[in-house]
This record gives sequence, C-alpha cells and structure tokens, in this order.
Amino acid sequence: MNSDQGRNRIGLTEGIIVLLVMLFVMGISVIKLQISPEMPILFVILLLIAWAKARGFSWDSINQGIINGITTGIIPMFIFILIGALISSWIAAGVIPSLMVFGFHMISATWFLPSVFLVCTIVGTAIGSAFTVISTIGIAFLGMGLTLGINPAMIAGAVISGAIFGDKTSPLSDSTNLASAVVGADLFSHIRNLMWSTIPALLTSLIVFFFIGRSNAHLNASSIDQTIQVLSRHFSITAWAFLPIVLMFLCAWRKIPAIPTLFINIVVAVGMIYVDKPTTKIQSIVDILTNGFVSRTGNKGVDNLLTRGGIMSMMATIALIISALALGGLLMEFGVIDAVMQPLSKKLRSNGSLIVAVILSGIGVNLFVGEQYLSVILPGNAFKSTFSKAGLAPVSLSRALEDGGTVINYLIPWGVAGVFAANTLGVSTIHYLPFAIFSLSSPVFSILSGFTGIGLKYLNKSTKRE
Repeated sequence: MNSDQGRNRIGLTEGIIVLLVMLFVMGISVIKLQISPEMPILFVILLLIAWAKARGFSWDSINQGIINGITTGIIPMFIFILIGALISSWIAAGVIPSLMVFGFHMISATWFLPSVFLVCTIVGTAIGSAFTVISTIGIAFLGMGLTLGINPAMIAGAVISGAIFGDKTSPLSDSTNLASAVVGADLFSHIRNLMWSTIPALLTSLIVFFFIGRSNAHLNASSIDQTIQVLSRHFSITAWAFLPIVLMFLCAWRKIPAIPTLFINIVVAVGMIYVDKPTTKIQSIVDILTNGFVSRTGNKGVDNLLTRGGIMSMMATIALIISALALGGLLMEFGVIDAVMQPLSKKLRSNGSLIVAVILSGIGVNLFVGEQYLSVILPGNAFKSTFSKAGLAPVSLSRALEDGGTVINYLIPWGVAGVFAANTLGVSTIHYLPFAIFSLSSPVFSILSGFTGIGLKYLNKSTKRE
C-alpha cells in the first residue's frame, strides 16, 4: 500500500459510489449515446483525478497509478503493432484471399456459422492465441460470410467464441497459464476442471450457431463465383498460402512466444510477396506494413474487406487501451478496487456465493480496469484464502477466474480484447456481444456448478459441503 492510500483509506460505500458513477458515465456514453469509448474514459479519468485530489492524494500518486496501469499492457500493445503488420502482409501475400477461396469450396453456406465456430476452436486450441485467430482466419471468415449475406455481427460472434474457447483451454495460452499460476494449481488439472463449464458452453454455442446460421444463411452462387474470380485475378491464390499458418502451428508446438512467432510470420509473408512479384520495391513493402494494404480490385465489397492492416491501423486501438489501462491503474493506486473486493471476499461462506462473487469480481475488474490479466490476478489474490478456508481446491477458483475474467474482456467496449476484436473485424463490441455465445454462457455454467456442486473440487473429501 502506498503512503497516500494509507492516509486516505477508501471505505466500501465510497468505493462502490466511485465505481457506479464511472459505470454510469461510460455505460450511458458508449451504449445509449453510442460515443466511441475514448472520450468517456478520459472524462472519467478527469473526474477520478478531481475526486482523488479532493481526498488528498498527491500528484506523484496519480502519476504512479497511470504508469502502473499502462505498464501491464505494454507487451499486448506491442503484439497489436505486430498483428497490424501481419494482417497487411498476409493480405498482400495472398494468404487471407487464398483462405477465402479455398474456404468457399470447403464450407457449406447452410452450416457456415457452426463451421466457423468449430474451425476457430480447433485453431485456437492448437496455437493458444485468440488474438491471432481473430486477426488471421477470422478476417477470412468475415469476408466469406459477407459474400454469403450473413450478418457480420453473427460472423464476429462465431469467430470470437471459437477463438476464446481455444485461448481458454489451450496449455499454450497465456491467460490459462496465468489463471493456474495465480492460485497455485497444476496447469493440466486446471484445464481438466475447466471442462465442467467449458464443454456445456461449447455445446450451447454450437447449438445456437446451428440454429441462427441455418435461418440466416442465403446461398448466392453468383456472388460467390464473382468474389472468387475477383480474388483470383488480383491475388496469388495458391496452396503455398497455407505456409504461414503451418509455421504458426509449428511455433505453437515448439512453445515459441507470440512476439517471435509474429515476426517469423511477417518475414515469411514478405518473402512470399517477393516470390510472387520479384520487382516489388522495398518502399512498397514498408508502406504496406506501416499503413496497411489497399485493395484496388474494383469490387467494392472485396476492397472494403481487404483494405486493412498495417501498424498505423492499430494506433487508435492502442490509444484507447492506454486510456483504459491508465484508468484501471488509478483505481488500483487509490485503493478503490481493494476497498470493494476485500470486504466481499471475507463475508461469503457458501460455495455458490463464493463462485458468484469471483465471477462478478472478474466482470467488475473487466468493466473498470479493462485488462483481462488483471481480471484474473486481482480476484485470484483476493479470494485465494477464502476458498482455502472453505475447503475448495485451487482449481475451483482458477476455473471461476477464467469464466468471469478471461472470457468477459471481449464483451467490454473499452477492454483490451474487446477493442482489439472490434477494430480488427470492423464490428463494434455492442453489435457482436449478443452473438458471443461462449463468453455469455461460460459464467452461467460456472455459477450453476457452484450451486449444484457438480465439477467443484475440494481440498479433501471431509471438507465437502452441501
């Protein structure tokens, strides 16, 4: 605890009021008025700083809170920069256009949404990165779905749901490793215990996508043929386009971290551009990586979809994330989060109420801090001793942390994951939220597990309670 926080201890009631005011301002601005989240967040930061000064916090404490908050997102933000370059290089190299063309021949329009969901779950599990799935095959699926006349929000929901499943259950996932590490659980025991809520959420998602996909898919053969012809004329459509994807799987298998994996794929994609067009100038490559790929096929739909990527395309995303993380850092520096979470963790006794509290805490941290790692770390540390006293095994806590933390960040318009997914796919968080079925259903099944006892693990049999 810093000295300012010690002198200006925040009470539970005051902490709740501060959070509710923040939530009201951002909720009204983003959801009702449909204002981009940047300005509401900056306005809330202004209000928070004014309140902190009135409470006697120093400028040094305010500055430190901003620094601490932003520090947690430095690696993800650098990854976003590389993903911007990856997207534009994959389009220029024909990787994403090739995925679309091959996909049109392989995936049924009638079962498009469930197919997208299943493919994304498989790829996500194999590579352990939802961000990579969304920014690569997710864009290809979006192009295919738009050609088929499917609602882009539904496509985004299927892509994101599948990607989150993979990220949540893969032993290669940062968030999965973090959740098990925070509570001191064995990684593979944690993953096995996740299945009690994850498999029902998977099946629910699949059923919903079968239903809405079948009722909303309209096969337009002429539109598909036209799109394939346009892509084939202007891009290199070849099986070699799968090389970067194979490399991604190999990097995941060799447990190579995200940053070198992205660098490798960018270099390979640039090499593919030169193989296809040896006379390409280096200035053109640099422009593509920096400012994004500009599609000039003459087909408006294709051009709108494939004009994207580049480092600069991520700057707005990064600006929003910096603001959100700064806000979260201030809340933690002032002790607002602890003021609300600590009393809550000490007063709960029943297993069901404990699970609900952890999930609501994870959702709350996502709402107010906007960072999925902190939505696991903060509730994990707050509830660890409470779960132990209740006789619940660490994996019971780690599963609740994932169900209320990791998966929810994609539903928050100012959350790191929500901002990334919305900007990458071009579908706002509010629009795809009703179709992110996996994220919506995971907390529900976790809560059911808490109250029924199904899937809950105990430290020993004698501690099991009704």
